[in-house]
Amino acid sequence: MPQPLFRLGDHGPAVAQVRDHLARLGLLTDEPVERLDDAALDAHFDPTVEQAVRAFQQQRGLNADGIVGVETWRRLDDARWRLGDRVLRLVSGRMVTGDDVVALQRRLLELGFDPGRVDGVFGPDTDHALRDLQRNLGIPTDGLCGPVTFKALDRLARTVTGGEPHALREAERLHRSGPGLAGKVVVIDPGHGGADPGVMAHGMTEAEVTSDLAARIEGRLAAVGVVAVLTHGRLPDTAAPIADGPRAHLANEVDADLVLSLHCDGSANEHAQGVATFYYGAGRHGVHSVVGEAFADLLQEEVVARTDLLDGRVDGKTWELLRGTRMPAVRLELGYLTHPGDAARLADAAFRDAVAEAVLVALQRLYLPGQVDLTAADLGVSGLAEPVG
Repeated sequence: MPQPLFRLGDHGPAVAQVRDHLARLGLLTDEPVERLDDAALDAHFDPTVEQAVRAFQQQRGLNADGIVGVETWRRLDDARWRLGDRVLRLVSGRMVTGDDVVALQRRLLELGFDPGRVDGVFGPDTDHALRDLQRNLGIPTDGLCGPVTFKALDRLARTVTGGEPHALREAERLHRSGPGLAGKVVVIDPGHGGADPGVMAHGMTEAEVTSDLAARIEGRLAAVGVVAVLTHGRLPDTAAPIADGPRAHLANEVDADLVLSLHCDGSANEHAQGVATFYYGAGRHGVHSVVGEAFADLLQEEVVARTDLLDGRVDGKTWELLRGTRMPAVRLELGYLTHPGDAARLADAAFRDAVAEAVLVALQRLYLPGQVDLTAADLGVSGLAEPVG
């Protein structure tokens, strides 16, 4: 099938598949079809479909633009699977994804086995947890979630109680990592770079801003004993933009404690402005990264306190970098380069220093729980930058 990109006004067999997926999810009143007949081949992407796509995207933590691009198409395909529809296993070179994987991961957590993040991706952690389950049940330890394992799961009651198991696991991992920052590994991912400049406006590029900011953050983290790993220089230098998948793979490879992705925003609306922070969160399944959300909250609070950027709030998303990392990941959208005021701030070195300080203090607060009134002196910060006017 060609690279999916369908929007209002399109028609044809691919649109018929989109309509069918949405109907099966109860987002359209169309009757689900078993095969594409002549009528379906001329299916139209009309306003009702656009509205249904937006609803689906909101449910799944995607950008609700009403366009079926690559990521939305993948998630529509994921949504059609229910646990028991197919045999699940770890596939070399290709991650099996779907709502059935989400259901399996949640079930494993309820039974006391740790598949890592509940993200709908059948990765090594899910494989390990499944084999542990099979070993404990005395059934073949083959890593295949098929009829035998499905029957065993049906007979078992959950053993983890008193909260969401995935939240308990992630909070426990944070607790075990110990207080303080020394020895922590933080991946800093400056958005774009190389042949991909990102947003361009007011004589600046997103890549230039995020690269400079990453260097300032790296210096501050190194000073307190953090191993800061920059994605730039460790990913292949290609003419094409580097997708989030390789960035997530790098973070997993170095076994980071946390990932911070840095971006600026842009909009055709010159009045759009402000800072927003995002963590992994999928509202449809009630699954999110509790540590990621905690760090996102702290980071947003610190950036807003140290600058006069408009507070764009914190939100959960399922973008590939946030979903694909085994550790908590946060994306900071630091102002709009297309907004004259935000652009002037982003061009100011003192402003970038203030943001770097905010990152440091937010990390310190994450690993020093209960101490919510820390000052710059308490944290060993040389001084907090004044808001940039």
